[in-house]
Amino acid sequence: MPGYTKRLGRELSDLKSNPAVGISVFQADDFRIWLIDIQVMDNNPLYVSKTFRLQFRFTPTYPIEAPEVQFIRSLGREIPMHPHIYSNGHICLDVLGSGWSPIQTVGSVSMSIQSMLAGNDRNERPPDDARYVASAPISPKQTRFVYHDDNV
Repeated sequence: MPGYTKRLGRELSDLKSNPAVGISVFQADDFRIWLIDIQVMDNNPLYVSKTFRLQFRFTPTYPIEAPEVQFIRSLGREIPMHPHIYSNGHICLDVLGSGWSPIQTVGSVSMSIQSMLAGNDRNERPPDDARYVASAPISPKQTRFVYHDDNV
């Protein structure tokens, strides 16, 4: 068994046996793609009573390299409005790119995104959303995001 599958096996076991509040495994049938549901657990009016779905894509280079993470639309799940989340589900967050560290886990990334949502009070997309989505690569990992706004 390759090293990354052992690591993901431990992470999956931990996510199922010790789930963080508002974070749950929806689907994790293999070590390539996992779907994680997250809810914002405070009274943020932008996200109250909503559940969002994250898709994690892993390669054999995990955890040395970050997984590909994005929000996906599905039945009852929308892409959250946020100044760092594009309408195609791509997320501009440093821990998914240059801020990645192999000590990060699916759980810690999910909590970072949950926290990013909880701290937001702006019901808007990034200013360049239409331009970015029109020319964005399929994988958000192929985008070189510029991290310049820590206020949301």
